[in-house]
Amino acid sequence: MAETWRLLDTGLGSAARNIALSRALLEARAADETASTLRFARFSRCALVGSHQSAARELHLPECAAAQAAVQRRITGGAAWFVDERQLGWELYLHRRDVGAADMNAIAKRVAHAAAAGLSALGIDARYRPRDEIEVDGRTLCSLGHACESEAVLVQAVLLVDVDFERMTRVLRLPGELRGAGRIDAARARFAGLKEVLARSPDMGRVRANLTEAFESEFDVELRECDLNITEHSRIALALSETDTRGWVELDSRPGSDVRLAQAQRAVKGGVLRASIRLDSPERTIRQGWFEGEGEVGLAPRRGLLDLEAALRDLPVARLALQVESFFANGAVRCVGVEPKDFVSVVRLAAGEPLVA
Repeated sequence: MAETWRLLDTGLGSAARNIALSRALLEARAADETASTLRFARFSRCALVGSHQSAARELHLPECAAAQAAVQRRITGGAAWFVDERQLGWELYLHRRDVGAADMNAIAKRVAHAAAAGLSALGIDARYRPRDEIEVDGRTLCSLGHACESEAVLVQAVLLVDVDFERMTRVLRLPGELRGAGRIDAARARFAGLKEVLARSPDMGRVRANLTEAFESEFDVELRECDLNITEHSRIALALSETDTRGWVELDSRPGSDVRLAQAQRAVKGGVLRASIRLDSPERTIRQGWFEGEGEVGLAPRRGLLDLEAALRDLPVARLALQVESFFANGAVRCVGVEPKDFVSVVRLAAGEPLVA
């Protein structure tokens, strides 16, 4: 007989309450007060930074205020997210013995593969991509983060359903803002909402059911709808008193000036290659990089450019050449009017690094 896990849908809530729920449920699982749990949630408009990120480095805080987007800190790592009530959050709370693995990245990858299978059952080609994403044709559909507490693990995600690109590109500090009015087109090329991919409004009941069935199949369990228990309610109240505070949000208060946006371009065989990057100056790390080609410049298949961008995320500049070499090593992606070394050169130019002959 299959083991029974718990299914929760906590509905629409504020960013602070949802983060408090995340913490409380993870603590409860670590204490073995609950079974492993799949939780669905929706967020009022907010900007969520990862557990080790600085809001000033990841967000345009005045724009957050203008958009009435609450700023909150997740307990999971990963990229900053702009979320509103149209997107769907899902979270899986597990014990390490449930997954038979100690490595957090391996656990997150297994969960993401299962979620991608569930989304693909809607009739799309959803796939896991390293650095904790689920993508469709190279465009990010779902971003993940993860955390652990003792032997309990949390894999948390937001599925993009109907994206407000105007607000997203104003709130998040993205390389595309260097394109000015073209920033929205740049973001659309890299993020996708389920509504757009399906060319219709998705049946959200079906989406939840598909994800539920995918996790049941992956872990050979049965998920049953339940409510929060008494100990969780107590934990939520305590967590909310600590996370719904300025001190929690500003736990990392590194200044925004530590991360700068920079752009460079380079003439290549087929035309011009341009790189826009978010550079962590103190750590000499490429937090994010976007490429554009003019003329006959690009990669085949076309999604290869987006996959390369994902491969360079949070990469020290010192490892750039090795990472680019590794990306092209298996021959799955072919250069058109450009060479692998050109991607290294243009990023080094944007980062203010000397070029290597």
